[in-house]
Amino acid sequence: MTELTPLRTPDDLAEAGLVSREDAHALEAVSARYAISLTPHVARLIDPNDPNDPIAKQFIPDLRELETRPEELADPIGDAKHSPLPGLVHRHKDRVLLKLVNVCPVYCRFCFRREMVGPVQITGQASEPNLLQDARDYIESHPEIWEVIFTGGDPFILSPRRAREAAESLAAIDHVKILRWHTRMPVVDPERVSDALIQAIKVKSATTIVVLHANHPRELGPEAQAAIDRLVDAGIPVLSQSVLLKGVNDDIATLEALMRRFVELRVKPYYLHHADLAPGTAHFRTSLEKGRELMRDLRARASGLAQPTYVVDIPGGYAKALAAASDLALVANGLAQLRDGEGTWHSYEEDL
Repeated sequence: MTELTPLRTPDDLAEAGLVSREDAHALEAVSARYAISLTPHVARLIDPNDPNDPIAKQFIPDLRELETRPEELADPIGDAKHSPLPGLVHRHKDRVLLKLVNVCPVYCRFCFRREMVGPVQITGQASEPNLLQDARDYIESHPEIWEVIFTGGDPFILSPRRAREAAESLAAIDHVKILRWHTRMPVVDPERVSDALIQAIKVKSATTIVVLHANHPRELGPEAQAAIDRLVDAGIPVLSQSVLLKGVNDDIATLEALMRRFVELRVKPYYLHHADLAPGTAHFRTSLEKGRELMRDLRARASGLAQPTYVVDIPGGYAKALAAASDLALVANGLAQLRDGEGTWHSYEEDL
């Protein structure tokens, strides 16, 4: 195994000093069900001497992943229910998800698509041979579709040639105005966010947006900053999405630091997702009340620029629900209560 080789087996993790040999043997049962992959960059971010390392928790397999609870679902956000053809999800009228690939450079242990992604060998190939053409035909026949969201897997694993083919093909459809790329790549393999890839995803006839997934401020070090700078300096807006994870970012100091770091890097906080009901992920989930409490604290401590929208995907494919507690309580017609940043309620009266 070389410095540049991804870690894809429990033995690889043991050889890198990230788990013990004894633990590696036990983790074979996890790897038989869910794929493992850590890039060398991610491996270097992990402190092997910290049993509670927040980076390790996200990427090192855990025996608790084999514990499936009754409420957990193989497809927790209902992609299949809204898939008119393989690789395409049309849940909302004006936008579609396009799963260009079914592989990632890393496999998050809390992934809501963990039953659908992750072959051992990362190929960077489309998950379906005719996926792009079939998707293009569908999108072209639905003029209400304004936005295409590239997901997967991680679409930034595509070669610049393949990424350009996808971007130009869909941007050529008159009613498609937004191409949104969801990726982990800037924080897990920053060097792959090359100038060639960036130029490939930029198109003249549609607006390109990148949504970056990161969950802890330590993921946003100098190498990640350089990758983000390349995107932003090329004129591509970058937004963030994070997942609320127990033991990773479910304390206000970490969450605040993460959101501030995004803003400092010219990344607009967009979504904070409540962890989905994916199989074997119960050890990552906080309560909804805990999430609401954290969002109240974040609002009291940080600028409006650093406020993501806290959402929970309704199981069964019914889209997202806003999960943050409201600072407004309607008392009677024309009378309401408003809560300030310290948690104190104040009367508000309006003449209707």
